Amino acid sequence: MESGITYISIIGISFHNSIMEKHLYIFLDEGGNFDFSINGTRYFTLTSITLLRPFNFYAPLAELKYKLIEEGTNLEYFHACEDMQKVRDQVYNIIQTEISNSLIDSIIVQKRKTNPTLRHIGKFYTKILGYLLQYVCNPQNLKNYDDVIIITDRIPVKKTRNAVEKAIKQTFSLTMSRVGKPYQILHHESKSSFSLQVADYINWAIYRKWDSGDIRSYNLIKHRIRSEFDVFRRGITCYY
Repeated sequence: MESGITYISIIGISFHNSIMEKHLYIFLDEGGNFDFSINGTRYFTLTSITLLRPFNFYAPLAELKYKLIEEGTNLEYFHACEDMQKVRDQVYNIIQTEISNSLIDSIIVQKRKTNPTLRHIGKFYTKILGYLLQYVCNPQNLKNYDDVIIITDRIPVKKTRNAVEKAIKQTFSLTMSRVGKPYQILHHESKSSFSLQVADYINWAIYRKWDSGDIRSYNLIKHRIRSEFDVFRRGITCYY
């Protein structure tokens, strides 16, 4: 992989107000799979949304959920790739207007350019997450906060989950030791948190842009994207 990071877009924005906020939240979501073959997804994306409380989208998303239930939609929680388009449209309308207190960072991987030596799930995830955290957890970005709370979706397949959770723990441990801030890492079911569901929707929009050129949803959230980094943008070797 290349050294150094070039960001497609960076928002110059101050993330703190006159009163120091205590807790900074980072929600993570990924798109694509870990199958490095022609049968796998073309891309893998890893996206973070950095938030401060209050999470302004909670109330309107709860209102939308129960409105849809009352209209006959059996909806347990929001999930971008499974929701009907009419549901996605309404969720993105809420996200577009209610994520002003957030920043989005995303790493894009063209999987066929990934060297075979990096394809083990733990090694691959560690490397990609490390790239993402170089900016998200930069000491300058975290200096105004007492601690950081990282929450990820719980991966359903145990073998994959164990490797990914270990990679997350190791990578954040190394990153946060350099920053010198206390932190928590939590793995929750997406259905338990509107914030994880929003992270899923945001990552899905970015993934769709890269995988199929569909930018309709992406255009609704791009105003909050701080960084979007194509890891292998200059790579010329394809391994399959």
